[in-house]
Amino acid sequence: MGTEGTVGPVDASVVPRFAGIATFARLPRLDEVGRADVAVVGVPFDSGVSYRPGARFGPAHVREASRLLRPYNPAQDVFPFGDQQVADAGDIAVNPFDIGEAVRQVEEGARALAGSADRLLAIGGDHTIALPLLRAVHAKHGPVAVLHFDAHLDTWDTYFGAPTTHGTPFRRASEEGLIDLTASMHVGIRGPLYDKGDLEDDARLGFAIVTSEYLEEHGVGAAIERVLARIGDAPLYISIDIDVLDPAHAPGTGTPEAGGLTSRELLRILRALADRRIVGADIVEVAPAYDHAQLTAVAASHVAYELLSAMSPAHRGRDEA
Repeated sequence: MGTEGTVGPVDASVVPRFAGIATFARLPRLDEVGRADVAVVGVPFDSGVSYRPGARFGPAHVREASRLLRPYNPAQDVFPFGDQQVADAGDIAVNPFDIGEAVRQVEEGARALAGSADRLLAIGGDHTIALPLLRAVHAKHGPVAVLHFDAHLDTWDTYFGAPTTHGTPFRRASEEGLIDLTASMHVGIRGPLYDKGDLEDDARLGFAIVTSEYLEEHGVGAAIERVLARIGDAPLYISIDIDVLDPAHAPGTGTPEAGGLTSRELLRILRALADRRIVGADIVEVAPAYDHAQLTAVAASHVAYELLSAMSPAHRGRDEA
């Protein structure tokens, strides 16, 4: 069921889920369909990390865990792979030794894919990749609302004098005019900061915050209301650091912090975004060396599934009806 002409996942009743090539959700490759509404692309880069490395292996790990995803999403009442053409675009190959060149390569790769896909869902990789992805999105849509799920602000200035790392992408994006300063927000922020001034800088750079503590005290519904009120009708880019989840739900990440969201809470918030104009997204910081029983990869694959579901044109069809 779905849009006529779309090519969906491999039939699990014909080829077992544990067999075959592990594209995301066992979807066709982009070169097999020619053009897609949404392309899932890996960005295996982690030279921007400040603590645990290993997120360069994240795209393959998430793809492997995504084998169990199924065609119909009852929570959103959509067929994310049938209502739209979704394809796996492989990986953007980048220089692991030169951050500046890698950032340029990610932007170039994302811009090139824009000719074959209306939207990208990137799987990292560390959070450095959000900056070039936002540059590519900005070239098409202008300043966008950024909804950033993370334990950390990622609006710091430099690390060891380096201006481009996984802790600085949204500061650079704000300085470059890539984001809508009136409609951007962090969700899930928690844990120690370097200084109280970090919060003042963050507000000046254009972000409001729903902390993990706020969500615990007021509930998911209240958090959703604040998010929707903040982002409004602006074109929306969603960036998800998997460490927004508590380490109990996502141990395989580079900078874990106690007191995070549950996977159920995160999925519920993402489902509430289905009527918004999502123009792109990323899921980053999955580091398989620290994962156990694919806990983090399973969470990340379901986050991707809910994002793809929220992008489904079936939501817009219901609104028009």
